Amino acid sequence: MSLVVTGATGRFGRHVIEALSARVPAEGIAAVVRDRTRAADLRARGIDVRLADYDRPDTLKGAFAAGDRVLFVSGNEAGRRVPQHRAVVEAARHAGVALLAYTGVLGGPKADFLLAAEHKATEQAILESSLPYVFLRNGWYHENYTENLAPVLRQGYVMASAGDGRVASAARADYAAAAAAVLTGEGHEGRAYELSGDTAWSFPEFAAEVARQSGREVGYRDLSPQEHLRMLAEHGVPEQLSEVLVDVDGAVKRGLLSATTGELAQLIGRPTTPLSAAVAASLDGRAATGSTPSRHGSPEPEVPAARG
Repeated sequence: MSLVVTGATGRFGRHVIEALSARVPAEGIAAVVRDRTRAADLRARGIDVRLADYDRPDTLKGAFAAGDRVLFVSGNEAGRRVPQHRAVVEAARHAGVALLAYTGVLGGPKADFLLAAEHKATEQAILESSLPYVFLRNGWYHENYTENLAPVLRQGYVMASAGDGRVASAARADYAAAAAAVLTGEGHEGRAYELSGDTAWSFPEFAAEVARQSGREVGYRDLSPQEHLRMLAEHGVPEQLSEVLVDVDGAVKRGLLSATTGELAQLIGRPTTPLSAAVAASLDGRAATGSTPSRHGSPEPEVPAARG
């Protein structure tokens, strides 16, 4: 029996691998990856590396073994994930895994924004498979916003169309720690966890925090959805991504990403990482590398727990 992580070389997957490594020996961990060369460091540590691709169902046959506990990290190709995810579920069912933990989205069936539709379809496919399951419905990552601070500082404002809506985000590592706790723990089968940060913040508060830590003037530019779409297009953002960004801001405005359930802190056994810490880490990293992570001043939401 292994603790298996799909998408293990992605940003989220690597956090999960590290969290698991603190709990169990390397030989008890398996990493499912698309590119073996990106996992050379994992293999060197004694982790079992398994090659598979969500787009190639035949490769998934060797991804899982009977009795494995699997963290199924959702794909990152919006619009293609339903067939990809169904292939993963079928491979897990055929292998006879002991537990399939899926990284969905906060709100589950109640989430009505574009990015949620494929997650809801995946949860339904898992239910229909009769596999032992856990749904890890992840809220937004701090890093969706803090990794874009270079253009925010350059322009002097955070751009969004979320009004006074609030986001109960947490650090990517927090959600990874919760996934590791579920894979290594007991009593989670059949549960659906609504995972979010301890504190919900607004975009004006986010802008004020960036201003405080950077020493720059940073405000919040609240746009209409139409203005937001136009500005994203002017910054060269692809139309499909722009629509997703604006739709997410609409969900924020309606309060769909503001729930502070406490379940994430409960699973990881500590308070969730505050937004201020993520802002500080981003500013420190930018100072050290001079990097410019985005072409525009609007947060780009990574699909929660997307594989790399």
